[in-house]
Amino acid sequence: MSTLAHRAGALLGSRHTTYVVALVTPEGPEVDAVGAGVHDDVELGSVSKGVTGLLWRDAVARGEVAEAAVLGDHLPVTGPIGAIALADLATHSSGLPRLAPGGQVLRRTWELWRDGRNPYREDLPALLAGLDRVTVRRRGRPSYSNLGFQLLGHAVAAAARTTYADLVAQRLAAPLGLVDTYVPVSAGDLRPGAVAPRNRAGRVVEPWANGAIAPAGGVRSSAVDLAVLLRALLDRTVPGADALDPRTSFVGKQRIGAGWLTGDLLRREVTWHNGGTGGFRSFVGIDRVHGVGVAVVSASTRSVDGAAARLLAEAGDR
Repeated sequence: MSTLAHRAGALLGSRHTTYVVALVTPEGPEVDAVGAGVHDDVELGSVSKGVTGLLWRDAVARGEVAEAAVLGDHLPVTGPIGAIALADLATHSSGLPRLAPGGQVLRRTWELWRDGRNPYREDLPALLAGLDRVTVRRRGRPSYSNLGFQLLGHAVAAAARTTYADLVAQRLAAPLGLVDTYVPVSAGDLRPGAVAPRNRAGRVVEPWANGAIAPAGGVRSSAVDLAVLLRALLDRTVPGADALDPRTSFVGKQRIGAGWLTGDLLRREVTWHNGGTGGFRSFVGIDRVHGVGVAVVSASTRSVDGAAARLLAEAGDR
């Protein structure tokens, strides 16, 4: 076990038995994994929203999506939802609820905790068909929405005349040389190195592999690829780099760009996103002042945020 993995393990605690970690400093990258390999892929959860933000800004830079585009420009959505600006989706200020409503939400939440089932099982047509039951409220006020980022990612993919999975492959993974980063749209798409998700009790649960949820929580990656991504975020060589730049205020003292949050963590400014699925917790963040970045993903539903923030602070103090 490397020094990095040992320190991460000490910060995470003994109940985290399978995790990957990547650290980037001006001296170079460090990667390691415990209970897995450095090329084995893990669920990034809502860190996927940061990926979607990058892809949206890249599409704007390419001229595929107008800065003032609304959902109805790129998806078959009408009425108040069709009039929502993509920029508002990217900053969680669209007025959309956290999840698409429907009678199955409570049942599926129970199935997640009882049986470990993936609660996101609709395909994209089913997601769009259910929008007629959605009410837009409090537009302009920050309110975290998985549904909003689902629609943002699929709108950007539609503008590029492709799927979200292919958009990640073509616009992010290929340019950066990310060999382990991909979007499975079903459990059958998981690669041989896919790390199994585990709940708080350590029991294996279903992976969140579904095309509809992908832009909000379906991207998978590895320790090696996360180190490359961190370097590109710090160097601003990542496609759509201005997604990192705050556009408006968010909850508390945080500010938000296109998905990415910026605010103080342990007395230093960090740009970051975390995530959680039925069997993973994740954190990806960069300290641009000190030129350091960290990513931690654990096959557990116990938070990794505190450990990741401490690793980032320690790296910046070197």
